Amino acid sequence: MAATATEKTFDIPKTHKAVVYDQPGTISTKVVELETPEPGPGDVLVRLTHSGVCHSDMGVMENSWRGLPYPTQAGQVGGHEGVGIVYKLGPGSENGTVKVGDRVGIKWIAYACGAYPGTFQQYALAPASYVTPIPEALKSEDAAPMLCAGVTTYSALRRSDAKSGEWVVISGAGGGLGHLACQIGSRGMALRIIGIDHGSKEQLVKDCGAEAFIDITKFDDKTIAEEVKKVTGGLGAQAVVVCTASNRAYAQALDFLSFGGTLVCVGMPEGDFVPIAKSFPAALVAGEHVIKGSSVGNRREALEVLDMAARGLVKTHFRIEKMEQLTEVFQEMSGGKMLGRVVLDLQ
Repeated sequence: MAATATEKTFDIPKTHKAVVYDQPGTISTKVVELETPEPGPGDVLVRLTHSGVCHSDMGVMENSWRGLPYPTQAGQVGGHEGVGIVYKLGPGSENGTVKVGDRVGIKWIAYACGAYPGTFQQYALAPASYVTPIPEALKSEDAAPMLCAGVTTYSALRRSDAKSGEWVVISGAGGGLGHLACQIGSRGMALRIIGIDHGSKEQLVKDCGAEAFIDITKFDDKTIAEEVKKVTGGLGAQAVVVCTASNRAYAQALDFLSFGGTLVCVGMPEGDFVPIAKSFPAALVAGEHVIKGSSVGNRREALEVLDMAARGLVKTHFRIEKMEQLTEVFQEMSGGKMLGRVVLDLQ
């Protein structure tokens, strides 16, 4: 008779470190001790080791998104790009595919209902059926940004309906989402990428596979459209993916499109709602343009983009910071100075 495999067990502390928004409405975080939760039916307890930091976390912290259902409360744990090890299974999770000791990710849309736990902490609950397995060949710090920035841009590029060999403009190409969109589009989908961003990010954008770069500071709204048309042989781009949270970027985007082109909205501007400028019905009809919204992605797309990263097609440009540095990270992000991404070390 075969010997029964010994099930892994871990020592779980009664409390753990977490970073909370201590003064919502401002850029301010604080490291606190929280009680380590017990997994309920269908849940798993994940010992998080890394979490990416997303621009949307800052919008939630500052209460600057008018679309939030209610104001962010003091003490809320942010974050939605967490990677760690399953330490304990809740009742009913024993017969599922996730086992104690598995390395998994916790994404923005962690549950079918759309709720998600904060990942700026050392322990978090997640549903056993919705955590994402992390490929063995991919380091945890590399995997974390893929769970939001990676899958979001991959899904947006798929929804753009652009085919291999066609031009796609990435607005905000040097940011956390944009630099991954450049890589996924050029190396994973054989698209021809035009990156638009501040001139200080040109080398990063080109290193990420952009065939052409346009410095946003050297053009006005009219001449930047002319430059896109020039790069694309006078036709315009088949698609524009706006990754930056800028109303001006949206106002420019429709002029970049070729006949039948698609604008994909990803970045969400903060403050009062502003309609997309130049989205006149007559112009949309004449150009047969399409405007789509794209939020994160589905479970299959998450697995596919993680596979791209594991195979070396996509790699996040990031640096690692400690939990205690999160306020400074957000301040840098607010100033528009950040290249790529920051990943928190939660160990």
